[in-house]
Amino acid sequence: MTYVLVAVGGAAGSLVRYSLGKFISEKSSTEFPIGTFIINITGAIMLGVVSTIGVSNDMMLLLGDGFFGAYTTFSTFMYEGFNLFQEREKLNAYIYILCSLILGVIGYALGTKIGSI
Repeated sequence: MTYVLVAVGGAAGSLVRYSLGKFISEKSSTEFPIGTFIINITGAIMLGVVSTIGVSNDMMLLLGDGFFGAYTTFSTFMYEGFNLFQEREKLNAYIYILCSLILGVIGYALGTKIGSI
């Protein structure tokens, strides 16, 4: 049952990430990977909420490991950051990588505060 919960959550999370990322990218006119940036920060916030509100182990597998594990994406984050360096967009690359890491940690902490209310 564990694998089913993670798989179902992961399938849903990846579909939401893909759809939302595509939507944001189509509406954006910047080279900055704003879609992945927004998705990773909101995912960190929501994972903080879910991990704090005391959900069952099964719900944590479905949402935490499955949905938010697939919704947020480290590989796309690295790919887009590396591409910014290759495209000689060094300032954007540094901003993207540092802000993603810093705001991701802050977002998770904020989510734990929201979840404990």
